[in-house]
Amino acid sequence: MMLVRQQIGTVYRLARVGIRPCSSGSSKRPPPEEDEGAERKRPETKLMLRTGLFEHVSQKDKRTYIEMVKVFEGRSVHRRNHVEFIYAALRHMEEFGVQRDLEVYKALINVMPKGKFIPTNIFQAEFMHYPRQQQVIIDLLEQMEDNGVMPDYEMESMLINVFGKKGHPVRKYWRMMYWMPKFKNLSPWPLPNPVPDESLDLAKLAVERMCSVDLLSQISLFDTKDVADALDQTWIVSGQSSEQSELLARHQQKPVFIEGPFVIWLRNRTINYFLLKSESNPPPPRDDEDPDDVRNLRMPFVGIGMTHTHQPPRAHQVGFRRSVHEQEDGTIFAICCTGSSTKDSLLSWVRLLERHGNPCLAQMPVLFKFTSHVPDQLKVAASSEEGQQIGSSS
Repeated sequence: MMLVRQQIGTVYRLARVGIRPCSSGSSKRPPPEEDEGAERKRPETKLMLRTGLFEHVSQKDKRTYIEMVKVFEGRSVHRRNHVEFIYAALRHMEEFGVQRDLEVYKALINVMPKGKFIPTNIFQAEFMHYPRQQQVIIDLLEQMEDNGVMPDYEMESMLINVFGKKGHPVRKYWRMMYWMPKFKNLSPWPLPNPVPDESLDLAKLAVERMCSVDLLSQISLFDTKDVADALDQTWIVSGQSSEQSELLARHQQKPVFIEGPFVIWLRNRTINYFLLKSESNPPPPRDDEDPDDVRNLRMPFVGIGMTHTHQPPRAHQVGFRRSVHEQEDGTIFAICCTGSSTKDSLLSWVRLLERHGNPCLAQMPVLFKFTSHVPDQLKVAASSEEGQQIGSSS
């Protein structure tokens, strides 16, 4: 009887636990507590392989980024968890400096399995068959569009192989190929792609762009070493035309202002610039009387004038035409970018302009009129208060 009870108890335990195959190394198995800990660590390890692959890399460049993509492709034939991997790769693009590289985006699209997500009927095509897979590629194309990366025809073939011609990513690609070439060459001031990293090269591009309104403008590169008693040793990129020099000479001894710093964008880079300008000139007096207007009749023999209450200005009145440098808020005499954007460098700029074709600046008071904070630790003859007059006679 005891033997039968032992056999029943053994069958009951096997029914609850399940029959496990016996092996010679079964005695070396870890205790159940260790197995449970290992099971808990497995999802974290898989998640790290999917998303943390780009974080634990010391050298972050394009070559390492491509190698990480190849490691994921060679890990499994079925490319499981490819959606999470692509999202993680998109987040770390800026760290590797590949956010504007078309080859990298192609490598991420190539991670997707081929042929599995192609819709087979109109309902699958319109209701977004495999929505997560299609959405991740749409987000990839959106990131390309935000960074100004225009796709090519090879990418179209890759998208068709993955989603078919009716897929939503392919439609997004067609919209990009329609609009992006139209906007790519629309600007009349083309810039190199990518723009240079040196501040001096950026300053030259910025001043050339802003001075292009006058074809006679000359771009000059100065060095503050040529100015006596200059504390700030830096470069100055200045732009001025002959018409601006004439306007400055006619300005007589009225005060002029150095305004700024203002910001100009060159693709994804910015640089500050300053203006040498004056207050706006009052408009010339207008003669509103029109002798050909029959609504204003005079009788000189009797001395009676029949006038109308409303007298519009003359449309054919003769006057001086303003130049492009004479704006409503003031007349712009010159423009510059400096390497340090300090008060001392701006003072050196005024002295250099005085030497190069603008001797009238020696008799003009020059005032600082800053719109934001400007470093003043290297100033020579200027106070930290805005609007301090500069003695530029030296």
